[in-house]
Amino acid sequence: MSEQVVVIAGASTGIGRATALAFAEQGARVVCAARGVQALDTLVREIGPERALAVPTDVADPVAVRALAAAAEERFGRIDTWVNNAAVGVWGKVEDITDEEFDRVMRVNFLGHVHGVRAALPALRRAGGGVIIGVASVEGIRSVPLHAPYTASKFALRGFYDCLRMELAQEGAPIAVSTILPASIDTPFFEHSRSKLGALPKPPPPVYAPEVVAESIVHAAEHPSREIPVGGAAVAFFLGQRLAPALTDAVMSIRRLGANVLRNDRPDNGVDNLDAPLDEPGQVHGSHPGPVLRHSTFTRLFGRLPRPGELLTAAVAKRHRQAS
Repeated sequence: MSEQVVVIAGASTGIGRATALAFAEQGARVVCAARGVQALDTLVREIGPERALAVPTDVADPVAVRALAAAAEERFGRIDTWVNNAAVGVWGKVEDITDEEFDRVMRVNFLGHVHGVRAALPALRRAGGGVIIGVASVEGIRSVPLHAPYTASKFALRGFYDCLRMELAQEGAPIAVSTILPASIDTPFFEHSRSKLGALPKPPPPVYAPEVVAESIVHAAEHPSREIPVGGAAVAFFLGQRLAPALTDAVMSIRRLGANVLRNDRPDNGVDNLDAPLDEPGQVHGSHPGPVLRHSTFTRLFGRLPRPGELLTAAVAKRHRQAS
């Protein structure tokens, strides 16, 4: 890890910021990208300017993302791991969310990852290989009410990374693709989202610390896995969608279970980062008032284990690589 150069898109707050700090603790050089200049500057100062570079970037702009890759290679000579993490959110009923809001969420949460991958691949090839890590969500497995744009973007991401993974295996490219699927995480995402709920949104319990996700991302940079669910609550999402999707629809349609649990007691402050970054110094943790779990036994024991199909895909990729 001490020899890696890592690019993190969406590094200013929450999971991205925790991930940048975790990579830096392992000795990696970190290129931190986000829209918020002040938050990036404080992050680079915390890591140390000799091992970190801030590149203000709106991932919805493909030209800016390609410039991010170029800046990383110019400063540190190569890229070994690329982490796509940037995301924005709008909470509310489908009919209350505007066309422009749907468009913006998809441009950041989905196309931002596409732009990141397309910028990263040439750099990873020049480096001789590496890892692409996409931070999706358990909402890419199972939909939740009042969060349609975000949920749709995360479903799209899982399909996108599956396509990319197979294409690289067909090619025999020495580039691995890992998708991270966090459950509820205590980050500023909920305070930064646009809300049409009449209150601030909040993560449904159980809630995990961002460092739990960051630990899995760092692990994937050295030991890539196809998908890594983070948090034991991810099991419920997998099982509900796999075994009884209609029953899960019914359960989550109960207001007390599917809608009220997403509303905070705090009124909405009308501030969000959907269209522009917030002028804040950046922080890892959100303001969740309840318990926050600092470890996930499920993720450590089971979430990161390679599945038989992953080993077979790796063998196919290796064979194609040897034949080319």
